[in-house]
Amino acid sequence: MPHTETPGTEAVPATRMRWWTELPLILLVYACYSAGRLVVRGDVSDAVDHGLALLRMEKALYLNAEHPLNRLFTSEPWIGIPADFWYASLHYLVTPALLVWLFRSRAVHYRAARTWLMTSTFIGLIGFTLLPTCPPRLLDPSHGFVDTMAYYSSWGWWGGEASAPRGLGGMTNQYAAMPSLHVGWALWCGVILWQYGRGRWARTAAVVYPLVTTIVVMGTANHYFLDAVAGAAVMGAGFLLAPHVLRYADAVKARFRTGAPAVPAASPATDATIVSAGCQTSAGERIPRQRQPESRYGPGAGPGASPSDAGEGAPAPAR
Repeated sequence: MPHTETPGTEAVPATRMRWWTELPLILLVYACYSAGRLVVRGDVSDAVDHGLALLRMEKALYLNAEHPLNRLFTSEPWIGIPADFWYASLHYLVTPALLVWLFRSRAVHYRAARTWLMTSTFIGLIGFTLLPTCPPRLLDPSHGFVDTMAYYSSWGWWGGEASAPRGLGGMTNQYAAMPSLHVGWALWCGVILWQYGRGRWARTAAVVYPLVTTIVVMGTANHYFLDAVAGAAVMGAGFLLAPHVLRYADAVKARFRTGAPAVPAASPATDATIVSAGCQTSAGERIPRQRQPESRYGPGAGPGASPSDAGEGAPAPAR
């Protein structure tokens, strides 16, 4: 039967997964994610309007932490430069590293965790499509934000356009701020470390990594606080949908899988004629060296048997 998993269960997989099938799948999902971000750019004016609407909403709710953090990161290079490295690199390193670790050391949980991550990523791509959003760093300078990636670009491999390598900033969708998958992926990493990691260091990293990532995306002016909240919500939706995605995938596999025909159960009549490793005999047939059951007339005797049939020493039947 096809095996289905729910995030957090410990059922043994029906078939062992192979890295040469998993790696192309993960690369395909990431390629779709990157291509989607590139193709679905949206209208710049709409993206700016959405960004300003988020900023106004945060101010009304007293949630505007981006300005003080951005000023801190800009005025203190010892904070701002590591933060830019954190933003530009760790989500490309930590997330794949945890996937590999799960695959090698926690294989029972790998498929459910991988499906959760991929489902959430596709939901995030839908968000980029429906709600293109200008990040704080691309708003007019009058709004008080400084693009720390451009401000400290001489310290890293990135240029002034995005966190992409120099000269490749134009190949990314810079208006894909809502939701923040930096925060979403970091939250996934935190849950995986908390649930399957061992030792105090794993629990500490499970809390520190998503928390610091949330601070970094706001301090570098790449995301609003509500972007981070949306990233967490996307991961929650992906967690709830992952079991359904697994069941659907198993159903598709079962449809294309060819199985051996079922062997019908043997009937009682058939069992009665099967002796010695499946050899079949007809009624009354004797196989060599087979012990015959003794009848109530005595060994070797039966109704109408003569003394010669019973043996030389057998007594004659009573008259």
